[in-house]
Amino acid sequence: MGNSHYLKKYVQMHPDNKMGWYLLGKEYEKNGQHGKANYCFNQAGGVFEAFETSKMPSDIWKEYESKLLQQAEAKDRRVLRARRTLVVLMLMLLALVPSVDAPGRSMVAEEAPVSSKPEGAAPAEESQGGKRQGSVQAVVKNQTIFTAAQEGGFGAGGPQPVPAPFTHPNLLQGRLAVLELKKQGQWLLWNRRLPVGYTIENNGPGSLSYQSYDPKTCNCKLPDGDEMAGEAFAWTGEQEQQALLFSAIQAYKNNTGRYPERLEDLLRPFPGNWMSGTTDGMKEAFQPLLQDAIAGAAGKEPDGGKQNAGGAKAVGPLAKTWGGKPFFKEQLQIVVDKSSHRLAVVSGRVILRNYKVGLGGDRTPEGKYVISDKVMNPNGRADGDFGSRGMQLSGTNYAIHGTNDPSSVGEDESQGCVRMSKADIEELFDLVPMGTPVLISKGGLPDDVLVPKERFHTKREQDQTNPRKTYHWL
Repeated sequence: MGNSHYLKKYVQMHPDNKMGWYLLGKEYEKNGQHGKANYCFNQAGGVFEAFETSKMPSDIWKEYESKLLQQAEAKDRRVLRARRTLVVLMLMLLALVPSVDAPGRSMVAEEAPVSSKPEGAAPAEESQGGKRQGSVQAVVKNQTIFTAAQEGGFGAGGPQPVPAPFTHPNLLQGRLAVLELKKQGQWLLWNRRLPVGYTIENNGPGSLSYQSYDPKTCNCKLPDGDEMAGEAFAWTGEQEQQALLFSAIQAYKNNTGRYPERLEDLLRPFPGNWMSGTTDGMKEAFQPLLQDAIAGAAGKEPDGGKQNAGGAKAVGPLAKTWGGKPFFKEQLQIVVDKSSHRLAVVSGRVILRNYKVGLGGDRTPEGKYVISDKVMNPNGRADGDFGSRGMQLSGTNYAIHGTNDPSSVGEDESQGCVRMSKADIEELFDLVPMGTPVLISKGGLPDDVLVPKERFHTKREQDQTNPRKTYHWL
């Protein structure tokens, strides 16, 4: 399946290219994946008919395939080179952008050179007071804040680092570590163990150092090694918790017309279990995220938001994130791809999870829904037809639920519901709140399953069973 990677990327970028679909179908057919092959052949339309029913030599389409793959690989190389060049140019521009006075300050750095010295190099001379000559304030060493961006440079996926603010030391103290998100088609892939792509460190008044950790271009090791990797792992976990909490706050507002006053408003027994549980980090983050949601709806900056532009002034649960705000700013959604038997949890263009699911073929409805209720042990059993968790789709008799027939996951054996393995449905139940939008359609999600070893779980404190109802999901 070496060619399928580029062919899949090609048809995602060029969905109207019938020949691309035909070639991808031939790859699937060659590897015994006949269901996927048939889907591609249907997309290929007349091209499939022309090649399969005629006596046209196979070497003609093989030659076309070879040229198409060469073009796709060449484009990938050009894009990677362009991104690296962009990063270098943006950093060079820092040397030309004058520093801006901080409010209430009169001293301005005269220049903003970009230093290429390696991590740990000796700093410039300091005054007896411990501050650099001419600096507005001392740089806080070993303070690392995080964000994530598309691999290869400044890309999409969340609040992105902007070069100009770095020219003033008040806006970036210490070090910014940018974690890299892999791109697949239109999606960016989240991971609990995202690699550090590069760091930008403030070395004084307008002086920055940029260090890449791309193994393709640099055999470099992180200055703090396991310590920074551990901080990055903790940060990605915090972002998942904050994504759930922020989405629950938004869903509660959309449904009730008002914001929750307390975290407990989201943690009531069934049917008020907007969230299945909480964590210590979510308890700490509730008020900051609530204020952020209220301010955002009013088109205002949260209190202290301008001071948090680079994360230097942020405190509390948002202190480790670039911009002083959570990385995921769009409500979590569920996307179900009937053609690939996948269910993804997404925020904007970022896929947090991509599960393998069982469906019902044409019996599974397509359209837009929301999670209207969440129940543990449907019909009083954890080992029944619907497994240990169920989430009903609004206005239907369909649900996303577990199963006592794990072999049906990945097949079209249900009467229309979405089936998941026990581990997957229990993680999904904890990861998304009631009120989560659901889109069911054909196509769009990558084939690769995206599930971390460290499953997302919350601490459950309320009764989420519903013994008063017998569910008859399909």
